[in-house]
Amino acid sequence: EEKEAAAAAAAVGRASMGSLSSRVWGGPRAGGAAEGSEGGRRVDGGLPKRKRGEGLSESESGEESDGEERLLSTPRRKKLKSTSKYIYQTLFLNGENSDVKICALGEEWNLHKIYLCQSGYFSSMFSGSWKESGMDTIELEIPDQNIDIEALQVAFGSLYRDEVLINPSRVIALLAAASMLQLDGLIQQCGETMKETINAKTVCSYYNSAGTYGLDSLKKKCLEWLLNNLMTHQSVELLKELSINLMKQLISSSNLFVMQVEMDIYTALKKWMFLQLVPSWNGSLKQLLSEADAWFSKRRKDFEDGISFLETEQGYAFIAVFKYLRLQYIISDLASARIIERDSLIPADWLFSVYKQQWFAMLRAEQDNDIGPQEINKEELEANSMRCGRKLAKDGDYCWRWTGFNFGFDLLVTYTNRYIIFKRNTLNQPCSGSISLQPRRNIAFRLRLASFHSSGKLICSRTAGYQILTLEKDQEQVVMNLDSRLLVFPLYICCNFLYTSPEKRRENDGQ
Repeated sequence: EEKEAAAAAAAVGRASMGSLSSRVWGGPRAGGAAEGSEGGRRVDGGLPKRKRGEGLSESESGEESDGEERLLSTPRRKKLKSTSKYIYQTLFLNGENSDVKICALGEEWNLHKIYLCQSGYFSSMFSGSWKESGMDTIELEIPDQNIDIEALQVAFGSLYRDEVLINPSRVIALLAAASMLQLDGLIQQCGETMKETINAKTVCSYYNSAGTYGLDSLKKKCLEWLLNNLMTHQSVELLKELSINLMKQLISSSNLFVMQVEMDIYTALKKWMFLQLVPSWNGSLKQLLSEADAWFSKRRKDFEDGISFLETEQGYAFIAVFKYLRLQYIISDLASARIIERDSLIPADWLFSVYKQQWFAMLRAEQDNDIGPQEINKEELEANSMRCGRKLAKDGDYCWRWTGFNFGFDLLVTYTNRYIIFKRNTLNQPCSGSISLQPRRNIAFRLRLASFHSSGKLICSRTAGYQILTLEKDQEQVVMNLDSRLLVFPLYICCNFLYTSPEKRRENDGQ
């Protein structure tokens, strides 16, 4: 039975092989039709098989030739993913076939001159008449304290790979190394990383590094961030880090985004000066003002009569900053003027000249019928305009005024239904200050709006530019119609105002 079964299996196998052979080689099978055709058509759905010797038509031949040419001429983008990794691992990390050894900060790197020549530093070294050009071992002097071994490792490694992952916490050290080695591409990458990660903790160090390593666009970006955030997002840490020179640039700028009024800039400076003098203080922002007031109050007892704190040895360095305060908009409010007198931080001579200036401005407005600025003088507006602002926490209807003696111009500001409206109030609403009844008054102004991310990064902004607005009694005027895309709350509104015409110009006109 086993023999019969084996014989049967063998017969089946031979039959199968015969059938397979017929299919593969096109041999005859039952029915007489050749394998590969059914009524003259190929089983696989292709074109009818041509007879031996049958050629293509001229059009078919041309089309096929054009198709092949297009196929051959179309580039195919294939990335050899392993090549860069292989070079980095084998040549840089393993140092195979190295022809130069670089020593720095107690560490050694087995590198290759052909890769190092991507660096302007090494390219000059190897191509010139420097003694190092023929040396196999080069000892690098590292004059910059910002450079460490880890930064050099990343900088050297960048010569052997296409992409570098930059850690923001290490970016200053890497920028320092890239600047020394003159790696322009890496310097640019560091600058972009720093622009993307500006916040209260990094902005001062980034600003200083931008100045040291010549990144002007980064320096400008840091200054813009500080102008937007110094008053809108105050923090103890930021006030501690701001240098005298940097604070001077901020306080002198008409682009400082002020919240409330000029008196709040003075208060911020008082807190900042206290932290510069007592950097070990570690309280909260809420405690800072009372602590600063108490500290300066104790120092006043040691002053001679008539001597302000800025005139003392401790305070003298801060004069360069405080002189950019626009005191005329601080003493225009009684409570603020009393605080200035009480603190005795500012020299009396400064205040006397401002009191005199404001008195003459009031007389001109009352007796000389000064109706306000007649034309836009950007320089005058930037240097002398009143800086004030307001935070709108959420959408709704708001109406407010920035108080102070504004020469009889009571300006009401309204936000409603995506409009910002200025109104000159004369008689129809109560006002604590004097009211001018001149038929028309001019006001020069600039209105800016902004929304910020939690990190202080600008989300959106809009400005009306400098304008002159003429208002009759109790007249109101829409000064900005907001796009709904700008309505990201909290919304910060900052204004620059000039209520009277410049005194010097009027004197020249009179002469």
